[in-house]
Amino acid sequence: MDDINVLHHRCLLNLRRRMRDIGDGRPAQERYMRLQKDGDILSYQGNSEEVGCYVAGHPLSKGNCYFEVTIVDTGVRGTIAVGLVPKFYRLDHQPGWLPYSVAYHADNGKLYNGNPVGQQFGPKCARGDRIGCGIHSENIEGGFTTVFFTKNGKEVGSVEVPISAEGLFPAVGMHSMGEEVKVDLQAEWFLEEDDSMMMVDSHEDDWGRLYDVRVSGTLLEYVGKGKSIMDVGLAQARQPLTTRCHYYEVEIVDAGEKCYIALGLARRDYPKNRHPGWSRGSVAYHADDGKIFHGSGIGDAFGPRCFKGDIMGCGIMFPRDYILDGEGDMDDWDQLEVHPGQAGVQNFVYLNDEEEEEDDGDEVEQEQEGRKVTVFFTRNGKLMGRREMVVPPGGLYPTVGMLSSGEKVKVDLHPLSG
Repeated sequence: MDDINVLHHRCLLNLRRRMRDIGDGRPAQERYMRLQKDGDILSYQGNSEEVGCYVAGHPLSKGNCYFEVTIVDTGVRGTIAVGLVPKFYRLDHQPGWLPYSVAYHADNGKLYNGNPVGQQFGPKCARGDRIGCGIHSENIEGGFTTVFFTKNGKEVGSVEVPISAEGLFPAVGMHSMGEEVKVDLQAEWFLEEDDSMMMVDSHEDDWGRLYDVRVSGTLLEYVGKGKSIMDVGLAQARQPLTTRCHYYEVEIVDAGEKCYIALGLARRDYPKNRHPGWSRGSVAYHADDGKIFHGSGIGDAFGPRCFKGDIMGCGIMFPRDYILDGEGDMDDWDQLEVHPGQAGVQNFVYLNDEEEEEDDGDEVEQEQEGRKVTVFFTRNGKLMGRREMVVPPGGLYPTVGMLSSGEKVKVDLHPLSG
């Protein structure tokens, strides 16, 4: 068996080398099967039993990170898929069915993420609808990227997917007679101009991203469906925590049906339909079960559960001489001043000397992995615990998640400021 496995491995390596050599020897070309292409129009040419698939010649990149597909005709079944696939994806499979591919399917509104079994994701799409797919260009390193989908210019949701060195290529799949679409590989989509903000009343400038959350002064109210884990309501602050403003608090005004309330910190491009802590680049304390979630959907026992009236806090203990990228440019925060002892919370803005000495031996490791800080959480002014994490590019942003009907929280982004 060992000899057979070695032979199989060598065959795979040789195949990859041949495909790479072919790609290097000629200009990038789009690929398609069982489809007719006339300019930017693709139409299905199969017998409704076999899949037809189109793969673009170039992957998405920082300079070209989004494309759109307009449904011209849904045909017999409307089995149209839009997504991203590897360079040499099999053209007899719908995008999203095979590993390292992801796609939004128009006929059932499901997301297929490297699996022929889809998950409920968004609304179905019909004739005239525009389905968009893109990547967050700020986050295409480390082997993963965040892929998002839109319908008629409004974001439906996003998901983290692995990405190969060759990148992810725009793809369209069709599977029934009469289906026809128009592809725009140069489409543009601007987050700030769409549904990223639902801001009203005062304090609206405090928030950079709001999904299924209504703002009224300092009050955040969940207005989503609350029927599945995809219905997360997310509120993310406009500015990250810094050494000048390193702590914020959330008071539970109404626990709603389930008290699925979470507060924590997340990267700027955090997926909108994921609770804080569930995905990479985030950490959060969840009120319903008292667990801490750190870049994973599986939490660890951390502190007590929280209920109506409880005040949950989250902050960062920065190493001394720590400077966040762009921190000096945040004019809005220049007047903030930290006062130890307010609100019953110790000023943890810097790690103590003992902790600094313990970290000295790990300087080389930290330089390789990224800048590390210690995130801490409080409940009613008492420290619950700490968790070390690497700061993503751009910093860590206060992020609040809610997921059940009736949930309301009051947020104070500057409880220690004068």
